Amino acid sequence: MQRSFLLYILISIVGIIFIGRLFQLQVIRGANYNPIRNASVKVVYDYPERGYIYDRKEKLLVANELSYDVMIQPNQVTPLDTLEFCNLLKIDKSDFLKRFQRAERYASYLPSVFLKQLAKSDFAFLQEKLHKYKGFYIQKRIIRQYPIKAAANVLGYIGEVNEALAKKSDYYQQGELLGKDGVERQYEDLLRGEKGKKYLQRNNLNKITGSYLEGKYDTLPVNGKDLTLTLDIDLQLYGQQLMSGKRGGIVAIEPSSGEILALVTSPTYDPNMLVGRKRSKNSVILFNDTISKPSYDRGLLAAYPPGSPFKMMNALIGLQENVINEQTHFYCYNGFKYGRSKDAFMGCHCGIYAKPIKLKTAIAKSCNSYFSNTYKRIVEKNNNPSKGLDNWNKHVTSFGLGDYLGYDLPAGSPGLIPDGKYYDNIYKYSWSASTNISNAIGQGEILTTPIQLANFTAAIANKGHFYTPHILKKVSQKPIDNENYVTPKKTTIQPKYFEPVIQAMHEVFKTGTGRWSQVKGIDICGKTGTAENFAIIDGQKIQLPDHSILVAFAPKENPKIALAIFVENGGYGSTIAAPITSLLIEKYLNGEISAKNKYREQNMLNLSLNDIYDKLNQKPEEIASGTK
Repeated sequence: MQRSFLLYILISIVGIIFIGRLFQLQVIRGANYNPIRNASVKVVYDYPERGYIYDRKEKLLVANELSYDVMIQPNQVTPLDTLEFCNLLKIDKSDFLKRFQRAERYASYLPSVFLKQLAKSDFAFLQEKLHKYKGFYIQKRIIRQYPIKAAANVLGYIGEVNEALAKKSDYYQQGELLGKDGVERQYEDLLRGEKGKKYLQRNNLNKITGSYLEGKYDTLPVNGKDLTLTLDIDLQLYGQQLMSGKRGGIVAIEPSSGEILALVTSPTYDPNMLVGRKRSKNSVILFNDTISKPSYDRGLLAAYPPGSPFKMMNALIGLQENVINEQTHFYCYNGFKYGRSKDAFMGCHCGIYAKPIKLKTAIAKSCNSYFSNTYKRIVEKNNNPSKGLDNWNKHVTSFGLGDYLGYDLPAGSPGLIPDGKYYDNIYKYSWSASTNISNAIGQGEILTTPIQLANFTAAIANKGHFYTPHILKKVSQKPIDNENYVTPKKTTIQPKYFEPVIQAMHEVFKTGTGRWSQVKGIDICGKTGTAENFAIIDGQKIQLPDHSILVAFAPKENPKIALAIFVENGGYGSTIAAPITSLLIEKYLNGEISAKNKYREQNMLNLSLNDIYDKLNQKPEEIASGTK
């Protein structure tokens, strides 16, 4: 009797446990239940259209086209004729096994891509046969298409979700597509939309019997949002054409808004190269090219010495710190002597010997002596070089140099703006302005990216403030609402000190180093630059061909465009960077190149520096010494 009673108690306890567990699963956790983990449920995804991308004039930059993937859900696969199936897919048995094992390793109960992006002809043929192979099905997919072969570095590309990301993500499945670079990556959440899901019930024979729970969990796809960029694709394309055969970067900004008008890197590539099944082959070619680096965005990532355009920075700081004024003059004797040794001499090519040189002329003629004296006065103002350089650094960084700027693209480099601590660590507190006098002319340790210099130029055009550079203009035709992009960032320089610098920059294109690149009817303000370029070869510092640089804005009154141009190994700023700048400004402001300047356009379009690059890749020391 006692044993029977204990048996009843045990059965009751087990029953209560089962009822409690069922209550927990169906009532308490039912709302969060994921039917995808139920082996009797088949999930079919309905992929949305990815958002389209347009330029500022609503020209279509990125569109969509249909693709077809062969999907697999390993736990639903039954024995099959592997050889026949491989023939259908045009793969071999070892490839089949590798793909199957990868899918099983990811998750046997989840669908994943077995073979991606079939050709339409293959899809039509396979669709008729696929019913014989359980666990496999065709999934329609959206891939990108680029009507204009430009701005690959800006737009980015989409690629497959890998196994690691898929396991961590609540949204992505292995083999799906997501933005990998540029705008596609930066604004993935806006562009991708939301995929729809249909849950289908299966019976014990694996046949679909209808919707799971009458479609309770089913969702419809939501298309991605269309984006309008600040980019002017005509200007972008023209910049790419002018940079053909050259290496470097161009960044153009609208000073009044911070909108990026062009972001050119050269060499570049056709964005269609990274679409479809040809993507794998082309990506190996593009990403493994360590010489010309077509996938490397020089406009955002390449850090160069800014050269002579940086003289305007030292002019502004000198004016703000009251160590110079417009009437302050210095003498130039073919350079600046900054030490006792014969090597302590910075040469100058301004062409003004033993005559007083004032600020306007110093900028127009790019006098190294003037700005070396100015820099020395700034740093040694209070007889404490370390604190003096900290103060100098404060002014420089207020223009956004030495920082990522906060723009809305995923690539960037901070560059380098040294401070007092930087040199204290190197020289153990025993140094002066003469120790780093190259900073006076934008050489030495200073490094800047093209986008930083373009932003610096925009700040001058605005007489003391700038807006965070950005590439996004509208989302689904609605202007972006981002306080960071509409709030002006003020520099530490008072507005009154910009006027003499702007007048001097205008003089550069009237009588100075940019005079041969004037554009009739457009007042261009700019500064040419020639940055020395060194390499360490066999432990020796070898000087290589200089970089050609120019910064400019136009027109002088109410500026519409500010630019920075770097041409690697291009020589003097006046010979390559200046004519390219004037052509871009004329194209943007006037819409076309005048007949008078067509010769300039043809010269730049036809000019190639590939011979120099080829030789540098082989024996740079011979280029430096002039032996070849």
